[in-house]
Amino acid sequence: MTTITVILIVLAAIVISSAITSFVTSRKMRAKVTYMLDALEDKELNFRFDERRLRGRKFNKTLNRLRSIFDKERREIIEQEKYFGLMLDHVKTGVVVVEDSGRVNYCNKTALELLGVATFGHIRQLRSVSDSLYEIFQSITDGVEERASYYNESGKMTIALTASAATIGKDHVRVIAFNDISNEIAENEQESWSKLIRVLTHEIMNTVTPIASLSETLLNFEDVDGEVRNGLNTISQSSRGLIKFVDTYRNLTRVAMPSKKAFYFRELAERVISLTREQAVITGTVCTYVEKSEDVLLYADEGQITQILINLVKNAVQAEAKNIEITAEINLSEHIIINVINDGLPISKESQEEIFIPFFTTKQDGTGIGLSLSRQIMRLRNGSLKLTKSDAQSTVFTLIFR
Repeated sequence: MTTITVILIVLAAIVISSAITSFVTSRKMRAKVTYMLDALEDKELNFRFDERRLRGRKFNKTLNRLRSIFDKERREIIEQEKYFGLMLDHVKTGVVVVEDSGRVNYCNKTALELLGVATFGHIRQLRSVSDSLYEIFQSITDGVEERASYYNESGKMTIALTASAATIGKDHVRVIAFNDISNEIAENEQESWSKLIRVLTHEIMNTVTPIASLSETLLNFEDVDGEVRNGLNTISQSSRGLIKFVDTYRNLTRVAMPSKKAFYFRELAERVISLTREQAVITGTVCTYVEKSEDVLLYADEGQITQILINLVKNAVQAEAKNIEITAEINLSEHIIINVINDGLPISKESQEEIFIPFFTTKQDGTGIGLSLSRQIMRLRNGSLKLTKSDAQSTVFTLIFR
């Protein structure tokens, strides 16, 4: 109840009391006052007292005026609630108002998107998303900060939550606010790996390069033969192999800033399908493109995005996929969503947590930098790359362009 409403109630009581005294508190007037107070308490304002009759006209006018004041105040409150509701639907923070019973009193659009639910009426719905997420929503208290990780249609999510206690009427509620920090955590991890790679490559190059150079110099001497020459050859080849290996992984710390331009995604997708057709034909894989929104226009580095998609398609072919589908659409938030879907062998639960970590690979001849490098490229574009799903039916990688 607002301060204005309280003041109006007090004024109404004074006016009504004065009116009752002035009109010697007749039964009809007492009945009108009682009726009006009951109606106001029930928030019912669809009444009006007769002002046509001379007797009691002033009294009825006073009651009608009070009703009009309350009605105006009620309408203003409703408009304010609509305004604040619209504002909350356009912020990037999820906001949920939860009663002590667990019933959800309010939930904004961002909260629904982050939680991956269409509607949210009670916190027990979160059990279908994550038991730990449900427990946090059930137990989080005023001033406490929590973190939760879970999977939804967008892939793995990590959110930071805070709660504030409030009272609405007679109900005690908690206002729970939360933000997606998945990218922030992933960026910190990526930066840590990049720093480690820079240090390691620096130390390895400083050590191996002189050895490679010295071994090659010694091999140029004619009097070096037999086992010594064989040993120097081994040292030289191993050193050069290690230098090549280090140069490959330096790519993780040397991702060029994107050179952006506008282009239609259909053209890029069709080019990727053409570039990977030879490998797909050998394995009997069919790769198709489906545009779910008309004329999907991207503003990005075309070469880098091509590199990412080729990598995802080749990975799918190597996973024995017979059907690969690239889709593009624009969601309600006007983000461009690219999905690469395949029916190949699923990625194990254990590997799903590791596939974006540099050097991790399940292939015998893999380098473990393809997905890590692809995710890093997407971050430079203020986008994201996620494994959205992987089971016996399909594996889905999702690129989101914000």
